[in-house]
Amino acid sequence: MTETAEARLKRMAMRSWRRGTKEMDLVLGPYGEAHLAGMDEAKLALYDALLEENDQDLLPWVLGQTPAPARYADLIAEIGAFARARLQPKA
Repeated sequence: MTETAEARLKRMAMRSWRRGTKEMDLVLGPYGEAHLAGMDEAKLALYDALLEENDQDLLPWVLGQTPAPARYADLIAEIGAFARARLQPKA
């Protein structure tokens, strides 16, 4: 059975919040909430693939400690910028 668009977004949102490590929950959860609904099909497919990656790989990519694979580089940069902006103290 084919997954509906609504079910796909719901699954991806839940997967963004329930990663396995709290650090990645706090990075991908808010990012998913803010961006999933506005993603086109290509970006949804890429983000869905990213959700299958291990947190032990994802966190160093987001933190810039190790380079992300080329296919994820732009998305990881966007996620990292979003997370940093969220965590900046408000003036």
